[in-house]
Amino acid sequence: MNFSAEELKRLAAPLALLLALLAAGAALIFWVQREQRLATLELTAARLERSQAQERLTRIAEEEKEVNEKLEVYRRLKSLRILGEEQRLEWADAMTRIRTGRELLDLRYTVERQRPLASVASKSGGVEFFASTMKVDIALLHEGDLLGFLRDLRQSANAYYSIKRCAISRTGTAPTGTSIVPRLRAECDIDLITILDRAAKA
Repeated sequence: MNFSAEELKRLAAPLALLLALLAAGAALIFWVQREQRLATLELTAARLERSQAQERLTRIAEEEKEVNEKLEVYRRLKSLRILGEEQRLEWADAMTRIRTGRELLDLRYTVERQRPLASVASKSGGVEFFASTMKVDIALLHEGDLLGFLRDLRQSANAYYSIKRCAISRTGTAPTGTSIVPRLRAECDIDLITILDRAAKA
């Protein structure tokens, strides 16, 4: 099909417009695809950032829970007055109160020198565990006296009382009608455990 010069002149403007529209359409498609790629990258980055933030929040929540649990343990130990230097005067007062309150006829005890507990001393930096062994010799009317003594001792706090050994033996003393005679004796080894936090003192 042949076009005359006059027809070509008339078609020139529409063809130029068509080419311009095609170019604009191609440019628009390119721009939309580019913006879509950028939006996808931004969305991926935002999702990654949100995921990392969520992980941080979860980690912070776990750390906060762990700190609160340790703080509760610390408060409990502090309320029992287990933290700090050993309190021998308080131990002596507690033994006197128990002997008087339970009307124990004969109660003798000695407390050995304090020693570190090597099995746990190296587990926590700055926190050290110590024990002083208290040897108790006590006269008993019956086994319940010993159980009551140990319960009162544990409730007196001032240390954590770990009973290593208790042995009960008969005294062989015959009862008389005029006085109460203990028929049993108990010998116990009890560790009085205290915790010293070097970091807290610094």
